[in-house]
Amino acid sequence: MAHAVVGLGNPGPEYRDTRHNVGQRVLDALAKALRKSFRRDGPSLVARAEWRGEPLYLVKPLAFMNVCGPVVARALRTLRVTPGELILVYDDIDLPLGTVRTRMKGSAGGHNGVRSVLGTLGTQEVRRVKVGIGRPGRKDEVADHVLAPFERDELEAVDAAVAEAVERVLALVSAS
Repeated sequence: MAHAVVGLGNPGPEYRDTRHNVGQRVLDALAKALRKSFRRDGPSLVARAEWRGEPLYLVKPLAFMNVCGPVVARALRTLRVTPGELILVYDDIDLPLGTVRTRMKGSAGGHNGVRSVLGTLGTQEVRRVKVGIGRPGRKDEVADHVLAPFERDELEAVDAAVAEAVERVLALVSAS
């Protein structure tokens, strides 16, 4: 069975190292571990790999987070992967920095990128790997927080979380 792993984030070099792009950071680490590189495929970057003899597609949508659902849906159609074979990887401000959590289904939990994907696909039955980026002190600071790069003293925790997220993704793929 084929699987698609989609790392949510925003396109462009100005967003590359931001908290909101930690999902794509996980995909970069996964591609490196699998010795694969990304190539443009329509409105996404896709790395084609195999894991335990099955096709594994790593997808980074080239659309802004809040409107990425149609691009993810197109990638799934192109790759012939169903929502049940999808794993979303993304940031979560409700988890402490460096915490990684796996979820098998559910609502968007206030994450606009996840809301866009679930709304476009018409299902909440999507597996997820969430990476904690911590919550800012005030609600009006959320947008600035998610679009800011990690602080130097946070990078060790982020790198450890990315490595754990890679392991969680591969465990989900293996369990199917």
